[in-house]
Amino acid sequence: MALDVREAAESVKAPRPRRNITTAFVVSRIAVLAVAGALLLYAAPPLIAARSWTGLGVLAVTTAAIGYLYLTRRFIPAKYLIPGTVFLIAFQIFPVLYTVSTAFTNFGDGHRSDKQAAISAIETGSVRQAPGSPEYNLTVALRGQELVFLLVDPDTKQVRLGTAESLSPLPGAQVGVTGKVLRAPGLTVLTAPQAAARGEEISALSVPTADGAIKANGLSRAVEGKAALVYDSGCDCVRGDGQTWTADPGQGYFVNASGEVLAQGWQVNVGVDNFARVLTNPTISGYFLGVFGWNAVFALASVVGTFALGMAVALALHHPRMRGTRFYRIAIVLPYAMPSFAMLLVWRDMFNRDFGLINQFFGLEVDWLGQPFTARLAVILVNLWLGFPYMFLVTTGALQAIPRELTEAASIDGATASQGFRRVTLPLLLVALTPLLISSFAFNFNNFNAIALTSEGGPFPAENPQVGATDLLITYTFRLAFGTGGAQYGFAAAVSVFIFAIVAVISAVAFRRTRKQEEVYA
Repeated sequence: MALDVREAAESVKAPRPRRNITTAFVVSRIAVLAVAGALLLYAAPPLIAARSWTGLGVLAVTTAAIGYLYLTRRFIPAKYLIPGTVFLIAFQIFPVLYTVSTAFTNFGDGHRSDKQAAISAIETGSVRQAPGSPEYNLTVALRGQELVFLLVDPDTKQVRLGTAESLSPLPGAQVGVTGKVLRAPGLTVLTAPQAAARGEEISALSVPTADGAIKANGLSRAVEGKAALVYDSGCDCVRGDGQTWTADPGQGYFVNASGEVLAQGWQVNVGVDNFARVLTNPTISGYFLGVFGWNAVFALASVVGTFALGMAVALALHHPRMRGTRFYRIAIVLPYAMPSFAMLLVWRDMFNRDFGLINQFFGLEVDWLGQPFTARLAVILVNLWLGFPYMFLVTTGALQAIPRELTEAASIDGATASQGFRRVTLPLLLVALTPLLISSFAFNFNNFNAIALTSEGGPFPAENPQVGATDLLITYTFRLAFGTGGAQYGFAAAVSVFIFAIVAVISAVAFRRTRKQEEVYA
């Protein structure tokens, strides 16, 4: 009888628990699904337009996987790990991989696109008006965010729509007595001031035609011309002006017999040329070690100085007899709470030789940012003022985690205050704070703002305006890659890989020593 009752009870299906809509449910499911759907709608049209079917497939599979994951009750840990993993890949792993891949290319000014785009730019850029070429009344308009030409034939009054891709008839446009288009369906006609504000875009726009291209001549007139340089696929070269420029796949340029190149090139893989340039180019390698030495001194002085000052202040306020600690802590944290870029600009003016507050206050006439030694001292002092509040905060937290019984036991054993600090407090602080010190070193090693906004890398010697006394590797790289020679993203990426390798090696060695230290005090 008891067995029958038990079997009957088991046969009755327990009612399914009611799902409560909580904040966690809304955040982890509705919000994530909404973001995934929005990204799908945003990214799918450009991928379809570019015929990137592989990317579209990856996007579809990823979106479907996210939908399945958050619509099922299973895989609870994955629901919380997936968003963080996605952001890690998007903002950490992908930028690193993209930078490394860019380092093996000639990507930069003149090499931003593929070969076909370079050919089109060369041909349209060489368009010249020939006698008897057609002329048009020009009206500039917008199709969405795209700049377009409305071209009116003076004789037939026919209106054509000119874009960077094609020239086509435009029915329904209303033309005024001056030959300008007043309105057109689906387009926003720009006024004269609006068109004048976009003069560079108007001058750069070329409308391709069968015989050449149409370009603007001012804001109210357009002319059709012929390309002086024409690409010949038979010889893979560009002909014109009595010369021939042959494609060089290794450089991504069209080169003539004299070694001269056309300004517009295309992106190609150059192997390790960018890395070899860093090591073999005397303009770069000759100053690389000097900049690296000062870079290491700057980062080390910033970390040691901020840690020592922050720890000293934290120890003073941690003393049990200290009063008014709340007021002092607020005052000390203020520099850390202020925007660093604004404070760097203020400090730059304070170090000014003529009207700077420091010279006026102390009655000095020191050209702080005009001499190598004083400029380096100035940027270290500025970084010390900006960085020590952070060290004060983390040291205060670490001090509060150290049991007072340890220091009291040391004093009972006869240790003086300084001995107790050296043998008990400082080792325990270093065990807790060494990872933060290593990360602070890595940050200051690449502290672009601290130099760019104060000394701008100077002072510069008269014989070499490329490298200054206070330049870090990151500011030196920025000047080389984005200076007067134009943007050289591939070269900048190669130097960034060098900097990453240097910081990674230093950090790895430091972390290894940290683990040994933790084993000693465990």
